[in-house]
Amino acid sequence: MYIKNGMVFLPEGRFEKKNLNCNERILTVKAADEETSMDLPADEVMVDATGKYVIPGLVDIHSHGAVNADASDADVDGLRKMSRYYAQKGVTSWCPTTMTLSEEQLLKAMHAIRDFTSDGANCAGVHLEGPFVSYEKRGAQNAAYLQKPDIEELKKLNEACGGQVRMITVAPEEDKNDTFIREASKICTVSLGHSVADYEQAKAAFEAGATHVTHMFNGMNGLHHRNPGIIGAAFDAGATVELICDGFHIDPSVIRMTAALFGNKLNLISDSMRCAGMPEGEYSLGGQPVWMKAGKATLADGTLAGSSIHLMDAVQNVVRFGVPLEQAIRGATLTPAEAIGLESEIGCIREGARADLLILNQDLELETVIIGGNSWN
Repeated sequence: MYIKNGMVFLPEGRFEKKNLNCNERILTVKAADEETSMDLPADEVMVDATGKYVIPGLVDIHSHGAVNADASDADVDGLRKMSRYYAQKGVTSWCPTTMTLSEEQLLKAMHAIRDFTSDGANCAGVHLEGPFVSYEKRGAQNAAYLQKPDIEELKKLNEACGGQVRMITVAPEEDKNDTFIREASKICTVSLGHSVADYEQAKAAFEAGATHVTHMFNGMNGLHHRNPGIIGAAFDAGATVELICDGFHIDPSVIRMTAALFGNKLNLISDSMRCAGMPEGEYSLGGQPVWMKAGKATLADGTLAGSSIHLMDAVQNVVRFGVPLEQAIRGATLTPAEAIGLESEIGCIREGARADLLILNQDLELETVIIGGNSWN
């Protein structure tokens, strides 16, 4: 496939007019004026992206479900259905994200993730959101299955999914002497979340190997000028930080503030659940009933329970809220890829990376999805 004259988003965080040549991977990235003549094979697909944005495929590292399917269902067909939905919306890589459940349920979910083959967005690995989180900030996590951090349990789950665990969310105050975090960080990215940790506890956890924060502001103590907690420690540690940008979880002013403070460490996520892409009604998350109305998903007591958006919604939302376009694009592509250690493969337009690309119009509306060098529909 040859894409010409597009405004291409480069890893340096800027747009430039470029021509791309790719098969399954990106072969060349050249300035449009470098190639005045092109002798292409007769069967080469040519795409004229004049006046369009060409960006990496979106990378969602925190997504539980969509289209009435969930990563915890242990359903290969459901996972495939989700992968097609994400691809349709511009997400070309995603991390199936599980909830705090019984070991039996989690092992079944891991086996399904191991066994399914995507025909849409590629599985970039598993995000285990729990079960090693706090009761006080459990949110929509099921309290019946909370556990103390256990490295043998993590190893068991990682083995069950074929070594695909890319991230685990942990409450550091539940981890005595940060022993788990030190060992877990050798296996996958450790993220702090669903936690009442104070600044010192969070700082020690980052020093022990944590590098990320799960849906910052949600599921933790707020940023207080004398008690900065996880948020202040994340800033000092240079951690990547997730934000759910659905317009319900975080006020737009806080999104703008976080973007200004964290820069390239801003990581947009959907935190979507099975109600994404579905009509209003009753659904479930982690075995608990959830109601979705006017796009807002809550438990019976009003607790927010994930979102109903997809990641392109988040990009469009934050740009509308006032975040610079380039930062929004990076926050949904290269930054999440960096957070899980796959920045050379996905989330970027550079020679040798996977040819997972999107073409957007000037209104940021999705026009073309390319996965592995082929148009997807």
